[in-house]
Amino acid sequence: MTKRKTSFSMKKFFKSCSLCLGFAAIASLCTATILGNALPASYQVVEGQVLSFGNSLPISARQDAESPSQDGYTTTLKLFGIIPVKEAQVQVVSKTYVQPVGEPFGIKIFTDGVMVVGMTDVDSSNGLVNPAKKAGIAIGDVIHTLNGAKVVSNEHLAALLEKCNGKTVTLETSRGNDKRIVQLTPVRSKSDGLYKAGMWVRDSSAGIGTMTFYVPSTGMYGGLGHPICDADTGEILPLSKGSIVGAKIQSVIPSENGRTGELCGQFDESQQLGSLSLNTISGVYGSTKQPDSQFGLVPIALPQEVKAGPAQVITTIDNEGPKAYDCMIEKVDLRDDDGIQNLVVRITDTQLLQKTGGIVQGMSGSPILQNGKLAGAVTHVFVNDPQRGYGIFAHTMYETAANAAKG
Repeated sequence: MTKRKTSFSMKKFFKSCSLCLGFAAIASLCTATILGNALPASYQVVEGQVLSFGNSLPISARQDAESPSQDGYTTTLKLFGIIPVKEAQVQVVSKTYVQPVGEPFGIKIFTDGVMVVGMTDVDSSNGLVNPAKKAGIAIGDVIHTLNGAKVVSNEHLAALLEKCNGKTVTLETSRGNDKRIVQLTPVRSKSDGLYKAGMWVRDSSAGIGTMTFYVPSTGMYGGLGHPICDADTGEILPLSKGSIVGAKIQSVIPSENGRTGELCGQFDESQQLGSLSLNTISGVYGSTKQPDSQFGLVPIALPQEVKAGPAQVITTIDNEGPKAYDCMIEKVDLRDDDGIQNLVVRITDTQLLQKTGGIVQGMSGSPILQNGKLAGAVTHVFVNDPQRGYGIFAHTMYETAANAAKG
């Protein structure tokens, strides 16, 4: 009995081991498939270095070509160094240096055309009507021209509508990336006798943010880490022209759970810093003179070099200028489809927490340093947990600035 019982138990044991190994293999293959769908298919490495993910992912890269070209090569990404995940293209690039800034700056933006931000009925002789709605115009649309004339401001559009004397006009508009031609017939308002279209429009915006970096070789800067959007529609404001000026922080409204704080400041018109040439999903960009900053040149960290772990955020919260404060990068996401929420950052510096409660409005664009490199920039705060927020890779911002400098 004992012998048969022992034999049966051993069979059961080996069967259990086989099942465990089978499940482990299936789990590994599933993980590899998930990572393969999630990881980018292209990377950059600095000359003389190899593609490495460090401790952020259990992924290693094996160079497929025995003698890769000077510009790049193909590599196979493997889970635990064994299971193939996907093939990826690796571009070999030179190490790039920028100057972290962390100073507040005032932003003035004038739109390319005017953006529709609201609708209102017109009190015509035939009752309340809305010509804009009837023509198919919606909130968020941008009006570029009227009868071929470029619309440059709110007042200009009102003047062009009045000049038409109630005749149907042709508007060139855009909705996102779609261009549209719209026929609109304005009506005369009984209250003031003016011809109106039944919509509110906006032609400019202004605000304060934080400059992330300056590129000495091109004179370009990057800031905010997110776009300037219309306050009513949430749409990215289409940029016609813009400028940046100095800004002074006067006080801080700390963040609390459920309420976002704010850096309260004012424009310093005596400091005309430069131009604003791009308003993109990854931030604002333009040219400026070299900032008088205490921080020297540092290399840009490539995305796969950024790790979960200690870091520092450079920001300005008073009139003493930018300072470095401790923070923790809690999560690194190489998979973000939009390329703007790559990091989850938590403020750990007790001094900064005492003064701001964590991340506040106006800190957007504050550079994040890790291991002597510019890793990213703060972009958003978690409203219900203001010690934490999102960040963007500095590499993403730098690529945008570099492409803009090329023309």
